Amino acid sequence: MKEITVTELAALDHPAVVDVREQAEYDSVHAEGVQLIPLGELVQRLDEVPHTGPVYVVCHLGGRSAQATGFLAAQGIDAINVVGGMDAWQRAGLPVSGKA
Repeated sequence: MKEITVTELAALDHPAVVDVREQAEYDSVHAEGVQLIPLGELVQRLDEVPHTGPVYVVCHLGGRSAQATGFLAAQGIDAINVVGGMDAWQRAGLPVSGKA
């Protein structure tokens, strides 16, 4: 499985990022410009996932995003897991939005 750190992701210019957490988690805190598709809805909403170029997948700690990355890769999508998820993003002091 392909992986990327939060600092590597933050250095990219306009990456396509899919957040697979639940709505309440996303509302609490999220990175700017990410697309929310909860893991439980990913199969039904697969057509909403960008199919060209890499797609970076994030969750809270990395477990759900790893599952989603595996699923997306099996569908032929260049999916990359964000190691440590939003927890690592916040610990790195990277910018967030939400009600946190």
